[in-house]
Amino acid sequence: MVNTKQTNVWKEYAYIIIGATIIGLAYNIFFLPARLAAGGLSGVSTILYELYTMNPALSQFVINIPIFIIGWITLGKDFSIKTLVGTFWVPFVIFLSTDIPITVTNPFLSALYGGLILGAGLGIVYKGSGSTGGTAAIAQIVKKFTGISSGYSQFIVDGLVVITSIFVFNLELTLFALMAIYISGKAIDIVQLRTSATKLVMVITDEEEKVQQLIQNGIDRGLTKIRSVGGYTKMDKTMILVVAEQTEAVKLKKLLQEEIPEAFTIFISASEILGRGFSLDKYYGQKF
Repeated sequence: MVNTKQTNVWKEYAYIIIGATIIGLAYNIFFLPARLAAGGLSGVSTILYELYTMNPALSQFVINIPIFIIGWITLGKDFSIKTLVGTFWVPFVIFLSTDIPITVTNPFLSALYGGLILGAGLGIVYKGSGSTGGTAAIAQIVKKFTGISSGYSQFIVDGLVVITSIFVFNLELTLFALMAIYISGKAIDIVQLRTSATKLVMVITDEEEKVQQLIQNGIDRGLTKIRSVGGYTKMDKTMILVVAEQTEAVKLKKLLQEEIPEAFTIFISASEILGRGFSLDKYYGQKF
């Protein structure tokens, strides 16, 4: 148990370092060359570089110091060593990759690919239960003292950075920066939730045994039954829930249409599935 816990801790630190490395590279390859202040502390450092040619790695490092200290004092245990690693690894990577020969100056391409790579990096950091500090830390502090949600406080902080960039750059580059923020948010969801073609199938029927046999014999999946009442008919029904891979869901749809066409069936895309048959082996103690 202890070894497993230690392994998970090291795995989380690996996630943070890998994710922070990707974030630093995304900044030097896409955002700085294209002059996109895509929110966050990286956006602030881009603005400072444009105005005063201040080294982005140095400005991020310096600004992060008081933010981290204030966060540690105000948030306490929410600020851990993982936050420290993520906070200062990003400017370190930016410093190491300052003269990287691969850069993209086209703002559209930088917003598109930079947003994807930035989001992937942030998603990996979050999977390691870490943080890159910066405006994310400021948003946490704002949330604590104002009571507004994390998402809204993050939006306010990043919004201020983007609005400021209008006066430093121009409206066109600001719109590209907003595009990058949106794309990175979607990429974070994909990495964190592993959005896939997995489906949650809901079958409402009064032939529960027949449906159960189709699911167990047809696609070899477990299921959950929920007793329900029809809102119009007032008749007792059974809602059967089953999670299936894309191909299994297609097969189940065909079986239901052939065998029980009157069953009311809903297919919903599932973001992430944890448990037996997905994050764990399908069978107890067996691997096929």
